[in-house]
Amino acid sequence: MALIEIRNLCKTYPGGNAPAVDDLSLDIEAGEFLTLLGPSGSGKTSTLMLLAGFEAPTGGHIRLDGQPIEQLPAHQRGMGVVFQSYSLFPHMTVAQNVAFPLQVRKLPAATIATQVASALETVRLAHLADRRPAQLSGGQQQRVALARALVFEPRVVLMDEPLSALDKKLREEMQLEIRRLHRTLGVTMVFVTHDQAEAMTLSDRVAVFNHGRVVQLATPQQLYDAPADVFVAGFIGDNNHLAGQADGVGGLRTAAGLQLQGRPAAGLRPGAATLCVRPEHLRPARDGDALNRLDATVLDAIHLGDHWRLVFRLTAAPDATADATWFAKLAPGALPAGLAPGQPLAMAFDPQHAWLFAA
Repeated sequence: MALIEIRNLCKTYPGGNAPAVDDLSLDIEAGEFLTLLGPSGSGKTSTLMLLAGFEAPTGGHIRLDGQPIEQLPAHQRGMGVVFQSYSLFPHMTVAQNVAFPLQVRKLPAATIATQVASALETVRLAHLADRRPAQLSGGQQQRVALARALVFEPRVVLMDEPLSALDKKLREEMQLEIRRLHRTLGVTMVFVTHDQAEAMTLSDRVAVFNHGRVVQLATPQQLYDAPADVFVAGFIGDNNHLAGQADGVGGLRTAAGLQLQGRPAAGLRPGAATLCVRPEHLRPARDGDALNRLDATVLDAIHLGDHWRLVFRLTAAPDATADATWFAKLAPGALPAGLAPGQPLAMAFDPQHAWLFAA
């Protein structure tokens, strides 16, 4: 049995045109790091608020260790919560902020002191116990918020975009810190973000949200290598798209007559479909390449240090469509010599590195 079982969970806000959470069913295993990933308005934060008890569901059930909790108030669910804004008390010291959940639970002073010291040691902030939040950096404030969420030893920690206010370098440092804490403590963590790289870095599994539903639940590698549909393929990493008619067995014919091959998604039938190819799976065509050959015109070549970003326009695609402009990610030595904007170019890809999804 999963630690947390969500069944047919729904949430519709007053005046809302559509459910924020729509018939959601999801299991969260003990000790796992699960990320709820999706664009703004996809339902991920609403789901976290329902788990925390800060919002009441319109319908459905949430069980913790087999016991229903959807009607329990937040303070009785025993879950630690880390907010996007940290929500530290500015008039309290670091130690006092961390102690607050224990004081609310009316634990003995000696127990509070011991657990606060342990929590601050865990997040490497013991030396800052007497400072106030205004004297801390953004990363240090986030560690205080983590310590406060962990200090009463919850079985589940919920985090709502806790790193979004940090700069890139600090955000990456905190990602590693959260990974370390998860490995060390073994606590179940549910993390909300719209940042795909963050989800891939932190998670055991990722639930990709769209329109209040989970469209795919998988490991980071499975999401990247085998997306369930066009939305997931485009949301997890970069992708190139081309529309056409699928034959149901891996072939796609575009309106311009281009015949391409890819891996058909499960259940794909003949009809309107979209072919997706990641930029790193494109390469300059070789002599003799006939399958999946793309004639194009170079638009730009941008050096990004460890690779070239090659931008080109497909000859066999209408200029007015987004499908016409494609991107390739090429190793420094793979860019054809003397390439310049306006020159003709032929690219290719292997069928096993392309997906075909129903349109």
